[in-house]
Amino acid sequence: MKDAQQQGTSASRTAQHFDIRTPPPRPVIGIEAEFTLFVNEVKRRPEEVFGTPAKLIGKRMIPRTGRSYQLPSGGAIYFDTGVIEVATPIVEQQPGCCYRATRLLWEQIRYVREELDAWSARNRCVCRLQGFSTHYNFSFPQERRSRERTASKLAFLLAHILPAPVLLLAANRDSTAVGVRPRGSRLEVTTDFTPDAPLMLATCGLIMGVAESVMRWDRYEVDQIARKAIPQLTPFRLRKHSSRRGWRVISSSLSRNPFTTDPNVAAWRLRDGRTASLREVAAETTRPFRQEIRRLSDAATLRHIDAVFAGDARSLLDFPKRPNVYDDAGHLIHWNRRRVRHWARSDYEKVIHRVIAHEPMWIGGKRYKAERMQGWYEVVFREVQTGVRRVMNLDELVRLTVRKRR
Repeated sequence: MKDAQQQGTSASRTAQHFDIRTPPPRPVIGIEAEFTLFVNEVKRRPEEVFGTPAKLIGKRMIPRTGRSYQLPSGGAIYFDTGVIEVATPIVEQQPGCCYRATRLLWEQIRYVREELDAWSARNRCVCRLQGFSTHYNFSFPQERRSRERTASKLAFLLAHILPAPVLLLAANRDSTAVGVRPRGSRLEVTTDFTPDAPLMLATCGLIMGVAESVMRWDRYEVDQIARKAIPQLTPFRLRKHSSRRGWRVISSSLSRNPFTTDPNVAAWRLRDGRTASLREVAAETTRPFRQEIRRLSDAATLRHIDAVFAGDARSLLDFPKRPNVYDDAGHLIHWNRRRVRHWARSDYEKVIHRVIAHEPMWIGGKRYKAERMQGWYEVVFREVQTGVRRVMNLDELVRLTVRKRR
């Protein structure tokens, strides 16, 4: 949860993290999570405690654009203005990408958590990470843009569609907002941090499935919602996002506070005259997007979403207060191992892991070592013998890897 000042500052950090200077030729997704640091039960600013992420993480890290570093686990770490932020690398948008991205985020969280535990042991103190926020990022490809189909219009439209289902999957009783922000060649959905990995996967799958489907609409106008038979709450007043651009739903956006109202009670008026519970609104909203949600996540994730909306699985809004697991994130992570094997590492993941392992690459008979990440898509190499600098993108590295396997 964030106040206005924190949200605005976070927006500038996010711009650095997902700065794709040369965008990949295919749609990609990525997830970020932010955490508040407590040392001996005192809230501390990580930049004051550690200085830089390099002082927290034991292994050598490849520097990135700005003041962030590439974690040995594949993602990125950055801290400023009071929070520790971890982010996944970009993941190709393809079947199973939501599972891969969520798995990657929790791998980064677990890695940072283990490094923090080691630092705590060395310094004879107790540290914990309190969940703060999660940001779901996805590409807005150039070929889908026009005068009637802009990033701002798409964000405004999604801000009308996503709140009810995202609230049930990602929010808790202390949450304050669900937002959507346009970011040029990408969009970002902002929510509270979700300490439950399956619920985060469900949130990711729903957001990406809805966004991918809506991007295909002819126009990004709000009147399309009624034409697609998607339920609309009334009253419904979007508020400006606390960053410079974007919109969000907060407690005053609706007739009552959606974060504290029982999700099973038919307390919400719809524009067609009906009343419904938040669960009913979420289930009906999701119906037109089920195929794309399943494609980008998997069948098990769609079943979990259905179960939450039907009341057969718990939403965090079902608890009378925010669960205590928020206050010590990263210690308990549960994954279905069969699904882990089913969704193998993507091509981008494999290349990034090779880069961060500092494995030399032979290119054209010359030996190169990775020096830094430039945005999310490009890697700066140095030739070992001459020191000549060379920039290569992930797709070029994937093609080189494939040729070598042949």
